[in-house]
Amino acid sequence: MIDQATHSHVYLGEGHEKNERKTWAVIALCSAMMVLEIGGGSLFGSLALVADGLHMSTHAAAMLIAAIAYTYARKHASDPSFAFGTGKIGDLAGFSSAIILVMIALLIGYEAVSRLFDPVAINLSEAIPIAVLGLLVNIASAWLLSGGGHHHGHGHAHGADHPHSHDGAPPHIHPHERNHHAPMGHDQGPARIATLGGTVLLEVHEDGVPPRFRVRFEDGNGPAVLPGGAPEIETVRPDGTRRRFTFIQKDAYWESVDEVPEPHQFSAHIHLSASFGPVTHEVSFREDEHGHDDHHAHGDAHKDHNMRAAFVHVLADAAVSVLAILGLLAAKFLGWTFMDPVMGIIGMLVIANWSYGLIRDTGAILLDKTPDEALAAKIRAELEADGDRLTDLHLWRLGPGHLGGIISIATNRHRDTGFYRERLARFRALSHLTIEIRSV
Repeated sequence: MIDQATHSHVYLGEGHEKNERKTWAVIALCSAMMVLEIGGGSLFGSLALVADGLHMSTHAAAMLIAAIAYTYARKHASDPSFAFGTGKIGDLAGFSSAIILVMIALLIGYEAVSRLFDPVAINLSEAIPIAVLGLLVNIASAWLLSGGGHHHGHGHAHGADHPHSHDGAPPHIHPHERNHHAPMGHDQGPARIATLGGTVLLEVHEDGVPPRFRVRFEDGNGPAVLPGGAPEIETVRPDGTRRRFTFIQKDAYWESVDEVPEPHQFSAHIHLSASFGPVTHEVSFREDEHGHDDHHAHGDAHKDHNMRAAFVHVLADAAVSVLAILGLLAAKFLGWTFMDPVMGIIGMLVIANWSYGLIRDTGAILLDKTPDEALAAKIRAELEADGDRLTDLHLWRLGPGHLGGIISIATNRHRDTGFYRERLARFRALSHLTIEIRSV
């Protein structure tokens, strides 16, 4: 039996339209600077100013790739001819931009080596202010692009909790009664909360089981020692969504009745008995359980590579401007004319390194490489926890924060696809899931 749920195939990243607007704004800035430099250079006879204006035009053209990709992906997001939506158009644009960056790096390197062996006279008094002007434009461009997909955080770009209520009164939170605790990730162990009754440990426990809150005393005393009854927790996610969790008593800890949906990125307000002192303690959770850096698959599953490529273009141009300024200053004040081409070679290596990372990450996505091995392992553990056997699993990226999955399960129980969808509901990145069940 094969099940494919009918749903939308729009897999654009969070903030897609905002990033689109920011990219067009950078194009407008670069275009205006290009016109001013070419016009001013022609008017005042400055060849260097005209040359920098032409360079600014290539900068605007690189940004144009990102902007067109954003616009096209948005306008065709619901086009049924795209089997899995248009979310990967940004990755294609990022790959294309990375290829252009490689070409730019090679041209810079060729010109730098040529000038190293055959020095060219430089009008330093004119070149330095122009390099500074170019750096200022790049700083402004970076400011316009800031706050977008180039940040490589571990929080998921989607999937907040829906409002959820339980019987009973919610935790009553008073600002003056709140203790704040340092942010914690899953790899850091439980959060330690100092109370008058002892140190209380709070964690999201998910070792081979669906994730739930657990609360216990550090000294190992059972939950019965908590005066005032069970704790209560209210989570507040970055988008303001709140959800309350009630607890049941286990052997040596309290456990939340409901599972904790991913992503585990929220503030948890834990309400304890007033006999402990403060009524409510606040603990911040962050989604860094895999401990991957920017070049690992977990980050790739959620990054907007189109915005990343645009930002890399800006950084590359800014790096070249800084290196050019340093080389020109060394030539002007120290007479080291060789520093200008040397800085060019360094700039080539920096840009080539950034380009390689971008090509590697976007190329893997375009070839449908598994974007998150850790997530695949967790899905396998979840589905095989009670005796079923996962016979086939394919994961691939559909767009920033969206994964597609094809799963084949062998079972000797009478279970339908709805059962397994419910088991996998906590993996919020699974936006498109096909499940095949085989009876054994």
